Amino acid sequence: MVELRRTLCNRDCPDACSIVAKVEAGRVVALMGDREHPVTSGFLCHRTSQFLRTQYSPSRLLAPLVRDRTGTLTTASWDAALDYVAERLTAIKRESGPAAIFHYKSGGSLGMVTAAASELFFEALGPVTVKRGDICSGAGEAAQEADFGVCDSGDLEELALARNIILWGKNVATSSPHLLPLLDDARARGARIVGVDPLANRTAKLCDVFVQPRPGGDLALAMAVFALVFARGWEAPDAAGTCVGLEQVRTMASARSVREWCLLADVREDEAEALARSLHDGPTTILVGWGMARREHGGAIVRAVDALAAITGNVGVRGAGVSYYFRRRRAFVSPASGAHARPLCEPLLGQELLDAKEPPVRAVWVTAGNPVAMLPDSAKVHRALASRELVVVVDSWLSDTASLAHVVLPTTTLLEADELLGAYGHHHLGVAQPVVERPAHVKSDLEIFQALAERLGLSDFPKDDARAWKARMLSPELAPHGVTLERLEAGVVKNPLAATTLFHGKVFPTQSGKVELFRELPEDAGVTIDLEYPLSLMSVSTPKSQSSQWAKAPPRPAEVTVHPDAASGLRDGELGWLESRLGRLEVRVRHDAALRRDVAIVPKGGHYRDGAAANAITHARLTDVGEGGALYDERVRLSRRARAPR
Repeated sequence: MVELRRTLCNRDCPDACSIVAKVEAGRVVALMGDREHPVTSGFLCHRTSQFLRTQYSPSRLLAPLVRDRTGTLTTASWDAALDYVAERLTAIKRESGPAAIFHYKSGGSLGMVTAAASELFFEALGPVTVKRGDICSGAGEAAQEADFGVCDSGDLEELALARNIILWGKNVATSSPHLLPLLDDARARGARIVGVDPLANRTAKLCDVFVQPRPGGDLALAMAVFALVFARGWEAPDAAGTCVGLEQVRTMASARSVREWCLLADVREDEAEALARSLHDGPTTILVGWGMARREHGGAIVRAVDALAAITGNVGVRGAGVSYYFRRRRAFVSPASGAHARPLCEPLLGQELLDAKEPPVRAVWVTAGNPVAMLPDSAKVHRALASRELVVVVDSWLSDTASLAHVVLPTTTLLEADELLGAYGHHHLGVAQPVVERPAHVKSDLEIFQALAERLGLSDFPKDDARAWKARMLSPELAPHGVTLERLEAGVVKNPLAATTLFHGKVFPTQSGKVELFRELPEDAGVTIDLEYPLSLMSVSTPKSQSSQWAKAPPRPAEVTVHPDAASGLRDGELGWLESRLGRLEVRVRHDAALRRDVAIVPKGGHYRDGAAANAITHARLTDVGEGGALYDERVRLSRRARAPR
């Protein structure tokens, strides 16, 4: 008999799609998008629609692995694996204190139960060392919190009221495909779409105007637009009353002419004019991508975009706003308090682990992450983890990080997950429910922590099942709106605590009650040119690859796509070296004449062990605010491989 069962995707993606699984004889045979979900709208991205290849891959971990005396990972029973981990954690805590244990948790699963269970467990065991900062969105979130008092978004339905939509650094065709129908509808109603991105991506085809600034030139472009807005008198009539720092922005913009700012950004003046007119002819919504914030001056870039919207009156009114993130945790409460012994900075993790003293980090537990491939300077992260006494990784596949672990514990996939979920690309809440039974020797993260808590004598750690955790973690504020666990189990619900129009009435939760505009500008607006390493390395998501944990791995060797004129004489398909000042990767060169001549694109999600991870040649650097990773500031060059001597 064939059954259709629903669940939500729990992976690190803004859309949190509702999946309809076709199940036959206890096996999922097809995955479809849920037509009843208001955002999924009946279709899935390629990465999810093809997930069954991963779900039933022969490389899936189906039993615990423990490294034996010869250094080989061998299959072990759950009792043997957990007993060993419990013994080692107990000894390390007794000898060096709980701060010698480091819990690394990332976004490989966005499940709230997994997050809460892991945090509560390590609070009970410790408190232990944890990470701080955010490799992905740290700069952008910090920027919006400084500007508006909170980082959040209005409802997606507001796009229907926008006269203009600016996609600033956001490749929705790949990273947020379920926005595409909304953008198509907006265009059909007469909305104008303007794109800003150094890369000529698939989203460019949607745009009426597409602007390609030099990598990192977004801030200079924003200053050109400011100069035009002020010169034309296009600031909103109430700008002085709703914004703090307006005159400082005016002064910064006047430091150069529009032409000079455009030269710095490497755009035409008419392109800056198109942006200025789009903001003046509002309401205008700006959808901000995360990539441009992954620069040393990433926070300044996002703050400049925020200021453009605020000064032109495109904040706090219907059909307008600056959307960077949706507060997915707003509707939930965690039993964990956030207590910890000390934090280590995530983008600098390799060096932070090596430098940690009093006590040194002796044990590392990895939840929902693959830091070796995810974090910059992969070799240093690898070296730091490999030199610890105990590394435990919970995963479904043998990632780069799991490959060096002492213990690997197999966990559930998105089709087996029992979770509570919010999205960071819309305001809908829901639950993931298993659509198929998990393999016999696989446990959820919650069950792993419960089994380990029993061995460690953590008697207060809750023994409840996942459903009880979900019920307990719903915010009490939801109940008056009729949002209960039973209601979520029947289908997704729009978060009633989220604002339809963010900052309606132009009231902001800042200290001043107004928008706090940015006041400083880095030298040359953060634009740097390096003649020795002329290309800017950008490792971006593709329709097939977004994460080293669960996407289809990019090809080996890595592929780098460049403009033919930037290929250093290498033919399309030829092998060469992609070099930075940190190291080099063997790459297969691909030509794309639509690209700028100063960018080199490597697909995101490549494995370090395959020589396909861009982070292997990316220095560990911090963004200006939020302790994010300045991943896109790496300069590289292409060179021909030396021929082997005869």
